[in-house]
Amino acid sequence: MLSPIELRSDNAAGAAPELLAALTDANSGGAMAYGGDAFTERLQQVAQEVFEHPDAAVFPVGSGTAANALGLSALCPPWGSIVCHETSHIYVNECGAGSLFTGGGVIRGIRGDGFQLHPDDVRRHLDSVNWGDPHHSQPSVLSLTCPTDFGTVYRPAEVSALAAVAREGSLRTHLDGARLANALVANDCTPAALTCGAGIEMLSLGAIKNGAVSTDAIVSFDPAVNEQLTYRLKRSGHVASKMRFQSVQLIAYLTDGLWLRLAERANAAMKVLSDGLRSLGLEFVAEPQANMLFVHVGDEVAQRMADECALHFYTMGNGVVRLVTSFHTTETEAHEAVRRIASVAG
Repeated sequence: MLSPIELRSDNAAGAAPELLAALTDANSGGAMAYGGDAFTERLQQVAQEVFEHPDAAVFPVGSGTAANALGLSALCPPWGSIVCHETSHIYVNECGAGSLFTGGGVIRGIRGDGFQLHPDDVRRHLDSVNWGDPHHSQPSVLSLTCPTDFGTVYRPAEVSALAAVAREGSLRTHLDGARLANALVANDCTPAALTCGAGIEMLSLGAIKNGAVSTDAIVSFDPAVNEQLTYRLKRSGHVASKMRFQSVQLIAYLTDGLWLRLAERANAAMKVLSDGLRSLGLEFVAEPQANMLFVHVGDEVAQRMADECALHFYTMGNGVVRLVTSFHTTETEAHEAVRRIASVAG
């Protein structure tokens, strides 16, 4: 019997052993509740060092959706709109959470090649707005997703160019970093280069997909926004009473490049997988640049992959399957997945 190979999502992976060890280490004695503990204080210092920004502040939350929606709520007024790509997670897959927590802000998805926004796309949208007209929502935030939900990656210069367009229109800038570590590895750049150094004012850290246990975070670089988030998180039920168990994971995650090493494994496994599937002549929806691949296999092959190959993956319709590697995925598993797919795709 074939052993299952998990390719549905990096959310399906377990916890990184280093983060479990950090939890155990923190499980000794008492600590002040609701973020008043020494671990949460240390986390702020770690984030400032990692992102090379003196005002970086970290707000642990329980999910990536919470990180996005609550972060956006501090950037966008109820009459505002959040401009993003039409395939963005905040637009397609978060049940309007951003609109809920902004008190009614509209999320507007616009088109862009490669599943990414480009300066001209954003300018065209902003030029179409009836600025100052109370009959229309006013663009307030530009939100980027990196990597995108189709596995493509913005380069630092591309983020910087988009942030410049946002500033021209007085929009704030947000990055959905659900797989931020994978994007940093793909770019071989510092965390600051892709985020605050490129003009991003707030981001979602993306720790859960990369080994954390029910812990994600908002990272903000604006002190005025930081003050808002203190109250917005409490009102939404995302100030954990035992926050030290979130903070200690994030400290371990960001210390000594652990988050990047975990992402390197996922990206390396995806390269093996995508190179192998490309050699079979299969067509990709987009070139995988991190740890996610959408590939045309046809409905019949997709069914055989599920029934005969012990591969766990998502079908996306029209013969397309989504394959995602994680820090748990080995290159050996990736080679084996290619072999199994080849056995039914010939």
